[in-house]
Amino acid sequence: MAADVELRLPCLEHQDTLLVTEDDAAADLTPQSPSNRENNPTALVVNSTNASPLIDTSNHSDTTTSSFLPAAKSGQGQNILSSTTTADTSLGREPSGPVKYGELVVLGYNGSLPITETSRKRSKFSLHRRVEANSVKPSNKQFIANPKEKKHSGGDKSKHSVSYTLSRTQAVVVEYEKDEHTDMFQIGRSSETPIDFVVTDTLPGSQRVPGQTQVAQSTISRFSCRICVERSPPYTARIYAAGFDQHNHIFLGEKASKWYNQRDEIDGLTTNGVLLTHPRGQFAGKDCRPGKWREVSVRGGIYSLRETRSVPSKSQKVDSESNILMDGTLIDLCGATLIWRSQKGLEQAPQIHQLEEYIEQINAARPQCPVGLTTLMLPKRSDKIDKSRQPYVYLACGHVHGSHSWKGDQNSTTRTCPMCLKVCSV
Repeated sequence: MAADVELRLPCLEHQDTLLVTEDDAAADLTPQSPSNRENNPTALVVNSTNASPLIDTSNHSDTTTSSFLPAAKSGQGQNILSSTTTADTSLGREPSGPVKYGELVVLGYNGSLPITETSRKRSKFSLHRRVEANSVKPSNKQFIANPKEKKHSGGDKSKHSVSYTLSRTQAVVVEYEKDEHTDMFQIGRSSETPIDFVVTDTLPGSQRVPGQTQVAQSTISRFSCRICVERSPPYTARIYAAGFDQHNHIFLGEKASKWYNQRDEIDGLTTNGVLLTHPRGQFAGKDCRPGKWREVSVRGGIYSLRETRSVPSKSQKVDSESNILMDGTLIDLCGATLIWRSQKGLEQAPQIHQLEEYIEQINAARPQCPVGLTTLMLPKRSDKIDKSRQPYVYLACGHVHGSHSWKGDQNSTTRTCPMCLKVCSV
């Protein structure tokens, strides 16, 4: 009989079981509920309600990592294209080849799974340096008597502007001018041309019925946010709430939260808000800890969470944090959550061949289920494995077993871990 080998994953505060396959390298990671983030800022938990693979690991397995995956070995898994860019960047000079700023990855899946990853509605969006800079920055402001009139710059399609409606008879219009030093990328639910990355929300698994995946009324804004990246090293990326529409205009209604900052500049928040949290420590490292959730304003200010997302008032400004994206920053669009992976972080992430090596090492140890006494095996994409040898993870404790009905029948919604006797939902 093969020696008993116990597989154990780090304990997660989420009692559930999860089918372990190779696709778990890109597991469905879902942020904690925003209402509990301020007091219990847990950044990521594994959600097994969406059982289908959500990100194609064959094309971009290096975009997501989890705490139980080993880090990439030194000198391995680096992209050929990006290695030249990194060398040039470290020397403080412009890279000779194409420049990749980073990637935005949807945690979960983007609406319904697309047939290909070539459309604007996909699970991953790569940000590359544009041929010409397209970003804008605030210039001056002007008052208008009536927000409905088109005599101000907001009616000029050639100029970017943001309108802050104070009342039915008064609004403040902030004009934006071209910024030759940054590239702008916009994210939102709208399928119109200004949106670079189309993101839609879906029904939770517990509320889904066969044939229905789209929500009846989306909470994601049509023009949710914009990301501006500096065109020169170190390619700093900043996020701002709200995006410009097809008329190059942002409109904040009368009920939206608005105020003047210390520099006498008007600022505001969108209706449902754009939340973000930065990891504390190196992302995917042993010292990485979740940060607190914050809200970003139209001008890029960072504020603590409001009592509810749609309340028309701002909270306290957080001067110790900024809107600069870090590797592993989570972005909550109120219906979909994105994770930002910097190019440097992607180069250090495990590659597909490394993940296959780890699977082979685990299978070579011939781990055995302590209940069914069967040898468990992690499958590869090309393998057809017997379901009786399929490993299952008990997320309440981290123990791994085969499928069994010990202390519960097959139709039961719970399973009891034979090792520690913790009850986990199925």
